[in-house]
Amino acid sequence: MFQGGANLSLDAKGRMSVPARHRDVLQLQCEGRLTLTKHPHGCLLLFPRPVWEGFREKLAALPMEARAWQRIFLGSAADVELDGAGRLLIAPELRAAAQLTKDVTLLGMGSHLEIWDSALLAQKEAEAIAQGMPEAIAGFSF
Repeated sequence: MFQGGANLSLDAKGRMSVPARHRDVLQLQCEGRLTLTKHPHGCLLLFPRPVWEGFREKLAALPMEARAWQRIFLGSAADVELDGAGRLLIAPELRAAAQLTKDVTLLGMGSHLEIWDSALLAQKEAEAIAQGMPEAIAGFSF
């Protein structure tokens, strides 16, 4: 399970260093073999390859009315690997889709990770807070 966030920077080539706590798990879980795809909320999804393969099968089995969503997730998917320094190269098309330039945030979301432009994530979080807590989690007690 991935959780927690990390503020990171992309280098000039579009590489991001994965924090050691996530990198170690990714090496154990999938030998650093990952899949990146875009999400319509404006971020990138980063899956360990075995988790992605299960997600991909579910997406591919969806009925024709979900074709546009299949295109978003499957059509933009790219297999990537961590390099020897624990960095991940994000293709220019995916960087553009998620508006990633320099400052990014990596968020653990359970079975996968999200990569956000840090400013966009702050904006999305402020919007969510302004809308109030959704009924689905309003009963949570912290």
